[in-house]
Parts: sequence; structure tokens; C-alpha cells
Amino acid sequence: MLFKTYGGAVYGVNAAIITMEVNMIQGASFFLVGLPDNAIKESQFRIESTLKSSGFEMPRRRIIVNMAPADLRKEGAAYDLPLAIGILAASGQVAFRDLNKYLIMGELSLDGGIRPIKGVLPIAIEARRKGYKGFILPVSNAREAAVVDKLDVYGIEHFMQAVDFLSGKLDITPIIVDTRYEFTRHVNEYDADFQDVKGQENVKRALEIAAAGGHNLIMVGPPGSGKTMLARRIAGILPPLTLHEALETTKIHSVAGRIGKDGALMSRRPFRSPHHTISDVALVGGGVYPQPGEISLAHNGVLFLDELPEFKRSVLEVLRQPLEDRKITISRSRFSIEYPASFMLVASMNPCPCGFYNHPEKECVCNPGMVQKYLNRISGPLLDRIDIHLEVTPVSFDELSESRKAENSEHIRDRVVRARMIQNDRYINYQGIHCNAQISSSMMQRYCKTGHEGSALLKNAINKLGLSARAYDRILKVSRTIADLEGSSEINPYHLAEAIQYRSLDRANWNN
Repeated sequence: MLFKTYGGAVYGVNAAIITMEVNMIQGASFFLVGLPDNAIKESQFRIESTLKSSGFEMPRRRIIVNMAPADLRKEGAAYDLPLAIGILAASGQVAFRDLNKYLIMGELSLDGGIRPIKGVLPIAIEARRKGYKGFILPVSNAREAAVVDKLDVYGIEHFMQAVDFLSGKLDITPIIVDTRYEFTRHVNEYDADFQDVKGQENVKRALEIAAAGGHNLIMVGPPGSGKTMLARRIAGILPPLTLHEALETTKIHSVAGRIGKDGALMSRRPFRSPHHTISDVALVGGGVYPQPGEISLAHNGVLFLDELPEFKRSVLEVLRQPLEDRKITISRSRFSIEYPASFMLVASMNPCPCGFYNHPEKECVCNPGMVQKYLNRISGPLLDRIDIHLEVTPVSFDELSESRKAENSEHIRDRVVRARMIQNDRYINYQGIHCNAQISSSMMQRYCKTGHEGSALLKNAINKLGLSARAYDRILKVSRTIADLEGSSEINPYHLAEAIQYRSLDRANWNN
């Protein structure tokens, strides 16, 4: 007899419903079709062990399972549970009811335990969209799926719980998650705070500007000057996630299996800091079975690249397209997957191989030309996409020993939020534009007017400081953000003057 059970498959950050058709005819073999991977093909052994340990028998007949649609590749052990339920139903060992109303997912252990799976949130969203009544899945994934409203989510720990529930012998209380409570509970909680940073007031100011306008930033300074410590505090001054951004971010981390046990909705902006030995595939995503990379895991948050010149050239170059398009497309011969990648890039580097070029106290021991050679590891097109170049100097003893607390992240974040609200109102008619860093050249002509005095200042800076032509647009965008932080509708000359200071690496004499 033919029975159908239903599961889901994740493609990119979206999901598709998979129908598992189980039929039994005369014979004694097991056939699994519909482009399953090796993990699914091995499910026969896990299912057989689970059935026997639960008091059932693996039917000694020819079992044919079709996973439809047959032209979509399926992967992972999450189909164990719906396949086992389908085999029990088709063999007549258990009479189930309303199988067509439930989505069922879960990996089986040999004793019938249910192991957690990946990609629960997008599957739950698709189940609600398709009108399913409930979703049966591992209990450790239940809170993640329960973020989706109008869908009953049943968390189970053992195979027999699913059997008894679907046969009407057991009542399971659906998992309920208050989405707004989960969203607001930790929205402004961060482990690192700017009040712990001694000195570096000029650097904090630059980081505040970067956060207010969504600008990419690079810090150049000697070892121990606090670059990494400062970078780790940037996420704490960014505007809180909106509910839409939280759902979007959670979907990506769900697909990558990074939500964690009993996790629900992500409420804090992600901060990703991959090691410099990372491969280009690990950064942008991909693989035989594509998974999101670090740039997608940093979506709506911060991607921090420490010791930027130490990254492989090929790894840095793949950043260029996502920085412009704010998405990444992974193409294979039979399909194409798109991951969102709207992140704020924060990078840090030493000024030279020894790290002490331009140090106020220690002498640089690098050979002539090595400073420029070290900087040349970062291509011009990549630097072109970084709005703020910042020199970081070591903190003096007097500043380190000062007992007075610095301004905390909450106060800085309040100013950043006000500036972002101004930008949201300004660009409300432009789809996908939310901050100054995202505006196009045509929009700059409208919103970044400098006046006669400002234009004269810019011309003088470009001629005397040797600033490159590509620095012009970046200076205008940053000055627009500085004006927004002040609440000014116009860009004044002193806004431009401050923005010009943040183009250190564009100066013709920076390393001379």
C-alpha cells in the first residue's frame, strides 16, 4: 500500500517541501530514489535498528521510496524520521491519522533517539506557507521552529513519541515561543562595552561615524594598540536589529546549523571574525553541498578581518563583489543559490611586517620598500570599497592608569540610532537603501552638496595631500554621515575636514 509523508529541503536560505512516497510490493529489497545523497541512502540501517528497538519489524518485502520532486537533490539524515513513519504506515504495523497535515523531520539514532537537524526555520516558514497544521521535529530544534506563528510545533525526543502522537495515543503540547519577547529580551546586550576602552577617543569617534553610516573601515596601527579590542565593540553600537532583520539573520544561521540547542530568534547583530587562513569557499560559501560562508553569517552585522594583509589574495578579492551587490550567488552546473551578504566590513592591519612603522617610541626594522610592499598585499579595488582609513596609535600610560570610566556603548548607540533614523527618512523612496554607505553617485549629487567653500576645501585637500580620485566619493559619504550625527541638513566645511582625515591610506606620502 502507498503512503506519503512530508519533509523539507533547504536551498540557499529558502526551503522546498519534499514528499516521501513509500510503497511495498512483492520482493525483498530496499530502493530509495529521487536524488538522495549517501547519508539518506544509509538511512535504511538506522531505520531498521530503530524499528527493532521500538518493538516493530523491518518489512521483508520490496520497499520503494520516492522522494519528490525527483529532480531536486536531497541531503542529510533529517529524512530518517519521516521515512520510518512511512514504512510503518505502508507495512500496516501502525494506523496513523492525518499524516498529510504534518511536516516530519529528524535524524534517528540506533535506539530510536531523535538527533537535531539543520535549516529548521526556513522549513517551518515554508510549512506555514503551504498550509500544514503542524511540524514534528527534534525537541532541541523546536524553539527555533516555534518562532513561526500559525504553525503547531511538536518537539520529540524519541521515535515512539512520534508514533504514538500520530496514531492518537499521545497528546503533545505544542511549543510556544513569544517572538517579540525573545526578540527584545537580549536585543541590546553585548559582552564588550566601549566604557572599558581607555583613551583612543579619536578612534571611538571614527567607529561611531562608521556605525552611523554603515561605512566599511580599516584600522592601521602597531601591535597592542587596541585594534582588535575596538573592533569587537562595534556590533554593540550598531542600531538594534529589526524583527525582519532578526528573522533573516536567524534563517542563515539555521541553514548553517549554528543556532544551538534550544535557540530561538537571534536578537543581536552577528560579529564574525574568521582566521586569516580561511579559504575563499569558506568565506563566500559553497562546497559540494553549498552552505553559507562567513560573509553571509555576518549578514546584518560585522565581518572583522584581523591582520588583513595575511589573508590570501584570492580570499580578499572575492569580497569585492559582495561588498557592492550585498549578496553572493553560488552557481553549480545544475542549480544556482543566492545568499544575502549585507555586512559592515571592519579590517585591521599592522603598518609594516615588523609592526612598528610610524611608532612614536619603537623603531621600524623593515628594509626600504617593505612598507609599500606590505600595503600592496591589499588591492586598490578592495581599498576603494573601504570608506574610512584610520591610524591607531598606542595608548599612553597616563590614559591606561586613569580610573574614570569612558562613555559606554549605550550612549554612543543612541546617537547612531538617531543618525540612522535621519537616513531612513531621507532614503525612504529608494528600495534597498538604508544608510549613507549604500547611496549611488547620482544620489550623492542630490544629498551630498558641499557648497562653494566646501568644494574649495576638497579641491585643496586632493591637490596638497595627494588624495586619489576614488577618495572623493568616500569623503562625501562620510561627511554626510558626520552631518547626520550632528543633526545638520547641510554638509559644512568642518564636516568635510573631519572626513578628509579618515583617508590615511590614500595620501601620496603616507609611507614616505
